Amino acid sequence: MVAGLLTVSSCKKEKEQDPEPPPELEGIVIYGVRWATCNVDMPGTFATNPEDAGMFYQWNRKVGWSSTDPMVNSDGGTKWDNTYPPGDWNPENDPCPLGWRMPTMKELQGLGTAKRQFGELNGVPGCFFGDNSNRLFLPAVDSRDELSGVFNSGGIKFRNCGYYWGSSVDFAYNAFILAFNYDSNYMATGYGDRRAGLCVRCVAAENKSAHQ
Repeated sequence: MVAGLLTVSSCKKEKEQDPEPPPELEGIVIYGVRWATCNVDMPGTFATNPEDAGMFYQWNRKVGWSSTDPMVNSDGGTKWDNTYPPGDWNPENDPCPLGWRMPTMKELQGLGTAKRQFGELNGVPGCFFGDNSNRLFLPAVDSRDELSGVFNSGGIKFRNCGYYWGSSVDFAYNAFILAFNYDSNYMATGYGDRRAGLCVRCVAAENKSAHQ
């Protein structure tokens, strides 16, 4: 148990009002990549706390879906779109706040190989990346099914899992993800169905890592 060892002030940031990330949003640098300390919530905003799920996003769609039921999206709608999002992730559809962007495949792979420890933050299971003085927390907060939009935790294998989108594609139907399971201490990078609703954790826009 490592709950309570990560102290971060409020992460909320409005895209339109803050042209530069304030000091508390300077992020955590791991392998030269600056990661935001919180998931994306409504498009253009961060969740309040590092352990908060924020909203779930389908790939290349700038519409957030609630991380609790009833299911509703950031536009106020309730109808899940189970068609395949086309093309590359268009920058216009990037839900990250100003100064941040979607991570690339290379950046997610780097995070996946960093020093890590599974644990809880304020009662939420997840994974800590980095060392004790420079740690990033990603919560294991489920996902939404690609066909129906319902939570995947109805199946045992999805319980206490975290899934995070990258900006890289794999042929017509899949896109790159970072996935982990808190219960089994499992961590992997691979590809997921573009229609699924997953979390987004941003990196600083000025990072020079290659887009792959």
